[in-house]
Amino acid sequence: FPGVMQVEALAQLAGVVALKMDGVEEGSIFLFGGVDGVKWKKPVVPGDQLIMEVEITKFNAKFGLAKASGKAYVDGQLACEVGQMTFALSKS
Repeated sequence: FPGVMQVEALAQLAGVVALKMDGVEEGSIFLFGGVDGVKWKKPVVPGDQLIMEVEITKFNAKFGLAKASGKAYVDGQLACEVGQMTFALSKS
């Protein structure tokens, strides 16, 4: 399972979580801006179940910016860690 796909999955999860935060207008979308501090710890192969968790570390609804971090696990072991993801909010 390519590492870039793991980061993409974490970014999508962070976007879904961020859209549920207070101050976000219905119909808004989050645009992925960048990623920093990515570490791959364990190979992920077909058939593995990737368990993901993300945390919104900063959110500014007024300016439409969010930052998040995330981790992905396979069999309880850390497989991928993202130090920081940046998003921009686009109002409808």
